[in-house]
Amino acid sequence: MTRDELKEITLKFTDAFNRDDLDGVMAWFAEDAVYDEFHGARHEGKDAIRAAFEPMFAGKFGKVRFEEEDLFLAAEDGKAMISWSCVLTTPERSSAWRGLDLLHVEGGRIVAKHTYAKTARPLFEARAA
Repeated sequence: MTRDELKEITLKFTDAFNRDDLDGVMAWFAEDAVYDEFHGARHEGKDAIRAAFEPMFAGKFGKVRFEEEDLFLAAEDGKAMISWSCVLTTPERSSAWRGLDLLHVEGGRIVAKHTYAKTARPLFEARAA
């Protein structure tokens, strides 16, 4: 994989989140991918990963957007690190926190997504629809 290919995968994957495109996000994952959330939950396989993302894409937490801050690419290893500021907007308020995703890519698909966030307290609590 070239550096440009890894960059394209990483940026298109992140853009799918900002377009509220769950199918677009899931298209980048390998069938046996692993997703580690920043609070410790681990999801294995595309079905489990989709289930973990569904509340966010359904708007249960408000509107979520990721603003890219930095990008590191190790194409020879198929690894990317994208740091971001996540902006959460609800009818009551807007807040933001910083974090990053470590992505492991094989064969053009994400096989692992490890998310880390810089926050003093849990951020999400699903709201009734």
